[in-house]
Amino acid sequence: MFLRALIVLLACMNLGVAIWWSTHRPPVVKLLPSTDPGVGSLTLLSESEPRPFPEAAELSVDPQAADPGAVCMSVGPFASAAELRRAMNVLMPNVERIQFREVESVALRGYRVYLPAAGSRELALQTARTLSGHGITDYYLVTAGDQQNTISLGIFKELENAKKRHDAVAALGFNPTVETRTEQAPQWWIDMAASAGFNWQALVPDAGLKSVPVPCTSGQRTTPPRTRAAADAAIPQSPPAR
Repeated sequence: MFLRALIVLLACMNLGVAIWWSTHRPPVVKLLPSTDPGVGSLTLLSESEPRPFPEAAELSVDPQAADPGAVCMSVGPFASAAELRRAMNVLMPNVERIQFREVESVALRGYRVYLPAAGSRELALQTARTLSGHGITDYYLVTAGDQQNTISLGIFKELENAKKRHDAVAALGFNPTVETRTEQAPQWWIDMAASAGFNWQALVPDAGLKSVPVPCTSGQRTTPPRTRAAADAAIPQSPPAR
């Protein structure tokens, strides 16, 4: 009796499962929007179409010929990028064409006074002791390198101070030498085309600058003026002060 009831129960359960599967429909899943209303979707850089940078688009414009009455000149030299940027900012709205260029130059870094190398280490030490005997103690005996056995008597920014040191040591019977110290350093020039009579000194009053006339014929083609933002981006940054 119990076995028959169990068989009937299992048959009813199988029938119920079959009816459920035949009538069951999966629920519709409502997808949420990927972004909030009014917010653009996220696009990977690799999926987006490349767009030219503003400066590149501007420089792709065909150069234009300078005005027949324009005066072309180069103004400089500017010793730092900061000075160049200030000049570009004030000149740009007042000229027809403008651009800058960087050149390498030899910059004066001061003067070195020294005694030439002695024949040996012992002779150099003897000269140093003689200097000390005359009350000169602010010297340095070079012990290695290209200047070995020379005696440095100081490095000076002003030539006048270097000459004073030279004369004081020479008066004691020594033969010091004054050497100019130089190094390669960048300088910048601004090339521009402006109307006749343009007074750039009124906008950039710097006694260290000069203007050099350059040929500016009707057939000459010059670079279109850049925007201030593009010019600032192209000008190199000045190194931090030390």
